[in-house]
Amino acid sequence: MAKKKSKGKTKKEPAASPKSKTVFPFYSEDRWNNWIEQVKESGFELNEDEDPGDSGKIFVNMEDDIILACLKVIAKYQNNELTGDGAFDALDEVKNIVLNPMDSISEPIDLMLDSLQTSLIGVFASCECYIDGAYDKSADLTPIIKSALEAEEADDPGTAIGYVATIGASVIAGAEIPEDTLSDMPTAW
Repeated sequence: MAKKKSKGKTKKEPAASPKSKTVFPFYSEDRWNNWIEQVKESGFELNEDEDPGDSGKIFVNMEDDIILACLKVIAKYQNNELTGDGAFDALDEVKNIVLNPMDSISEPIDLMLDSLQTSLIGVFASCECYIDGAYDKSADLTPIIKSALEAEEADDPGTAIGYVATIGASVIAGAEIPEDTLSDMPTAW
C-alpha cells in the first residue's frame, strides 16, 4: 500500500548525525510569538528621563533566549549530534524566525525590536563562522576588535560584521577578550 502524501508544508529538519536519531527543534514561531505577546503586554515606553525598569528587561530576556537556542545548536554540533550542514540549517531556521520583518506595534517597541534584531545579526554570523571554522583560534582579538570599530566608524557594516563574526567565533571556541581592550571600547550609553 502506497503512503499518502501529506498536505501542507513540510518542515526541513536539521541533519542529525548517525550518532543521534533525534532532531531537536531549537526555536519555533510559537516561541517567538510568545515573546512578542509579552513585549506588547509590557507596555514598554522610551523615556530618556526614566529607567526603563522591568518593562525593558523583556528585550534582554528575548535576546538571551535566542542566543541560548543558537548555543544549543553549537553544542549539538560540537557533540557530533548535528552535521555542519544540519547546524547551518538549524541556525537558518532560528534566523528566519527572529529576523523576519514584523508588523508595527508601537514606535518605542519597534525601535527596541529593530535594535534586538540588528544585534542578533552578529550572533548568527559568529555561530556560522564558528561552525565553518573560518577563524584563527590563536589570533589576538585586540587588533580584530579595533578593525571592527574602524569599519563601523567608516560606515562599512559588511566588513564590521565579518570582524564581529571572527571575534564571536573565537569567543565560542574559548578565547577571551582582554580586559584592557574591553575598557577601551566605546559604549552606546
